[in-house]
Amino acid sequence: MTRCRALAVTVTLAAATLLAGCGFHLQGPRVLPAVMHRPYIAASDQQSDFVQSLRRDLLASGAYPTQDRKHASAVIHVRQSVKRRVLSVSAADRPTEYRVTYTVRFSVEAAGKTLLPRQTVTTKRSYTFNESLVLADEHERTILTGAMGRELADIVMRRLAAL
Repeated sequence: MTRCRALAVTVTLAAATLLAGCGFHLQGPRVLPAVMHRPYIAASDQQSDFVQSLRRDLLASGAYPTQDRKHASAVIHVRQSVKRRVLSVSAADRPTEYRVTYTVRFSVEAAGKTLLPRQTVTTKRSYTFNESLVLADEHERTILTGAMGRELADIVMRRLAAL
């Protein structure tokens, strides 16, 4: 038993040494420029998956998103759309697969200057549909849309950190 334990400790130490030697480290929160200290997110749907993920990411990076545009150091303008289209149909001409496209258009301005001109980020996912499991399919689509919103928020955060 002690021989197995010694082998496990040796393997663990070897793995830790390899990871330390390759320069691997956890990413941690992104560092945002000072102008992004108190951003205001101007979006028509403040409860969307994207806006909620962006707000959470901003908080994790040390920013304090404000609910009042007057007190904002920068304004992030957001337009978003989620579209679903039929990708394939069955022999009975019923949908069996859909593609969801989540598109976000955003720009950033501060003190009357445009920091980031309008940019578009998009992600697409496909999922199968079974008409006998409608509730499960709707739940899958909700989970998928949430994951897509988080992915797009991460892309936007990288662009904000590069300002």
